[in-house]
Amino acid sequence: MRLVDIRDTPLDVAEVLDAVGDEAAGGETVFVGRVRDHDGGRDVAALDYSAHPTAMSRLREVCEEVAARHDVRAVAAVHRTGALAIGDIAVVVATSAAHRGQAFDASRDLIDTLKAQVPIWKHQRFTDGVEEWVGTP
Repeated sequence: MRLVDIRDTPLDVAEVLDAVGDEAAGGETVFVGRVRDHDGGRDVAALDYSAHPTAMSRLREVCEEVAARHDVRAVAAVHRTGALAIGDIAVVVATSAAHRGQAFDASRDLIDTLKAQVPIWKHQRFTDGVEEWVGTP
């Protein structure tokens, strides 16, 4: 793990990609999650992400678990909290490995596991005035 963080400031894709750079890596993959303008057939106006106090330690554990499951050179994950607008970057994960297939597999596992297990919750506000929480227990 070279970079693991939860921030309330804009995320930088280049910083995350640079963190996984390795001369022994033949493949680096990055996933960028952005705030989209729709969800469930409704128009999204904006959203907020909130993190449980244990979210950072759980994110670190998830990165360690993914690194242990895959033959990777490096793993990095950064998630944003606070108020985000349409188009803002909400999450960036990246991995590097000797071969591209390993990097793709590890990055997919990383984002999927992060979304399923790290207690970061999304509060969406729709253009019709309806609000909803996503990912809460």
